[in-house]
Amino acid sequence: MNEADALDMMRDAVWAIILGAGPAVAAAMAIGIAIALMQALTQVQEATLTFVPKIVVILIVMATTGSFTGAQIFAFTERVYGRIERGF
Repeated sequence: MNEADALDMMRDAVWAIILGAGPAVAAAMAIGIAIALMQALTQVQEATLTFVPKIVVILIVMATTGSFTGAQIFAFTERVYGRIERGF
């Protein structure tokens, strides 16, 4: 294994993490912005108000996109094992 192989594997790992975590992070960000806007409009500044909706939305998103996330992790694992099998 040389530096190019290591960098290629690291790039694939980061890309798999971004694709796998992307839907949950995007949903949490969207619901956080919506709740922050609602808090600003109603002047209710309760810090714990954001936790329950974010958790519920993240659980729903993970339930619906779990197969996509699993497929991304599985594809990355197959690429890594394939490289190990071929000897890089």
